[in-house]
Amino acid sequence: MSVKLTPPAPCHKIAYMSTETTLLKYLTESGLGSRRKLADAIRHGRVQVNESVAENFKQKIDPVKDVIKLDGQQVSASATETICLMFHKPAGIITTTSDEKDRRTVLDFIPERYRAFRLYPVGRLDKDSTGLLLLTNNGDLTYQLTHPKFEHEKEYLIGIPGSLNAKDKQTLQKGMKLSDGMTYPAHVKPIQGKPPFNYSITIHEGRNRQLRRMFEELGYPVLALKRVRIGKLRLGNLKEGAMREVTIEIIR
Repeated sequence: MSVKLTPPAPCHKIAYMSTETTLLKYLTESGLGSRRKLADAIRHGRVQVNESVAENFKQKIDPVKDVIKLDGQQVSASATETICLMFHKPAGIITTTSDEKDRRTVLDFIPERYRAFRLYPVGRLDKDSTGLLLLTNNGDLTYQLTHPKFEHEKEYLIGIPGSLNAKDKQTLQKGMKLSDGMTYPAHVKPIQGKPPFNYSITIHEGRNRQLRRMFEELGYPVLALKRVRIGKLRLGNLKEGAMREVTIEIIR
């Protein structure tokens, strides 16, 4: 069932009160980038609290009283509007905020009215894959959707030559060893009537090219791969190359 919203989509604000919070939480909720990138910024001394280099991720701050700077620029303590866009990524588009080869990226598709919000993709879809991708300026949301411990399901349609044998299907469902460790169990089921896809597979991880590597490890070249669901949010009838604003409540 597709997600239907009546525009304009409601805006959600993150309000800061004069109570203590941690530095990393404050930065991620300020819409300045992903949790991982901001943690790296703190680690490399790029963040200052009251003119002193930040001590660590969990350093206590008061957003109202303290002056926080990232790369010399003060981080505003005012409310920050959280924007979430769902995007139907076409094949050939790079899931990144910039590309040294000057190829088209997902940011090229952001409508003009959202370009001031410093949106970035939640997780990745490789260049040849298509389907549902989220973009947001909310670091905490990104962390929750991409870290395996939160177990947000991601459903894909996959096309392979022929059919999985029983042993290989069981391997996928029990978890298998890749170069970067064991995978979590996947849910696999055959589908019909959706060429070029012949299987649906659901996981809650997001390693680099994970599904392609899983199937190729078993000897099945991937002919087509499309993500159709993240958590409760389904791609539905969103056209390829189109974006639509959604609320955090729909995603979680």
